[in-house]
Amino acid sequence: MSVFHSNTQRLIDYWRSRGGEGGLPTRMAVNPADFADIMSQVFIAGRVATGIYPLRLVGGLVAELHGRDLRQQNLVSLFRERDRIELKAALETARRRPEPVVATVDLLTEGPVLPLEILFAPLAAAPDSPERYLGLYQPLGMVARLRGLPVREIALRDIINLGPANTESPRLRLATLDGRRIA
Repeated sequence: MSVFHSNTQRLIDYWRSRGGEGGLPTRMAVNPADFADIMSQVFIAGRVATGIYPLRLVGGLVAELHGRDLRQQNLVSLFRERDRIELKAALETARRRPEPVVATVDLLTEGPVLPLEILFAPLAAAPDSPERYLGLYQPLGMVARLRGLPVREIALRDIINLGPANTESPRLRLATLDGRRIA
């Protein structure tokens, strides 16, 4: 049983089906007609370098929520300043260990707040070279609650790195004995 919204899980499953056994899907393997009913919620972000992820394609709902055309804007700049390092780290992890990442966020306006899941699934332009992310904005509440107010910024609540490649690795711990470091 998935812990994500059915649309988020659907796009995760689609992404996995396009990459083959343990593979990373290329942009060409993704056919938007396969999820046409949620295209307004979809975006594609590029990757120029760590921390620079220009939005290349933005669905109508995404642009409407922000009240502007987001194309070529750095995805990370949409988030609160204090959340950007964690987001960049998650995106780079998703890139190195090709598995989707789902962020649970709040869209902040001058009034109401809208909870949302944002999916980031890495894509490769050529085999084994991830340089784009397929994304999804999945509202977890009524969009109408925002009363047309544009999103000021996105507040990160949680990030979940999916797949066995992203399970928590053992942490190095230091131990001392009588003030001397032993391990």
